[in-house]
Amino acid sequence: MSEQQETVVALYDPGEIGRKEHNRADRFVVGVGNVVAWLFPILMVAICAQVVLRSSGHNQAWLDDLQWWLYGIAVLTGVAYAVTTNSHVRVDILFDNYSKARQTRIDIFGLVWLFLPFVILCWDMTLHYAISSVSAWERSDSPNGLHNLWILKVLMNLCFVLMAAAAWAAYVRMLGRLTRPVRWKRLLYAFPSTMYAVNLVIYYALWWFTRMTVSEEVADRAIVKEPIFGAWELGSQEIPYTILITFVATLALIGLVRLMDRGEEV
Repeated sequence: MSEQQETVVALYDPGEIGRKEHNRADRFVVGVGNVVAWLFPILMVAICAQVVLRSSGHNQAWLDDLQWWLYGIAVLTGVAYAVTTNSHVRVDILFDNYSKARQTRIDIFGLVWLFLPFVILCWDMTLHYAISSVSAWERSDSPNGLHNLWILKVLMNLCFVLMAAAAWAAYVRMLGRLTRPVRWKRLLYAFPSTMYAVNLVIYYALWWFTRMTVSEEVADRAIVKEPIFGAWELGSQEIPYTILITFVATLALIGLVRLMDRGEEV
């Protein structure tokens, strides 16, 4: 496909650009994005209908809620789609003049050293947000609003899973341009993301283990005050034990995976 043809395709379907290089996760994200994109015409109809109804004195609160539902899911899904198709807004004043290899390294750094850790953080935060909403069977504040608000909050959390999948798939694809993307290299070159994911596993494992071994009288919020969640004092700095354990566990994981990948590096 020529550069001019790619430019034309980008205007109508960015998901088709570089399709031959896409992996299964890339195509899944593009497929989900193409389906969710149909929410925007529905959103436009909902907005126009509410404007007409409100101006005629027949305000419908459920239409207001529906707009937020549609907009929220469509935009969050759009972030994942933009990552996969490289159609997000970027400042290319210097980037365009770099070599392809340097551009790839910059993209990899942005994806798995900056963006993916942020996505993991958002997933962790919205997980508790969704669980508390489901537990309370949260509804709309308006009597005639769109109820079962917990559905929206669960979908928001799933959108961050989709973003993480999109970022990782794009990262693996780009890493393949520089080196053979065996598993240990994927984990090593994405060290902040890998360590953050390992930290979540360790933190929650320790939390639940502590929850099951301490007295039932200990409140959930007080569990983080147990010794295992303390910190090692290094001068004026405090490093939580969970971070130290995570760092060692991450290095051990990468080392173990490297041993398993020995036959694939040739």
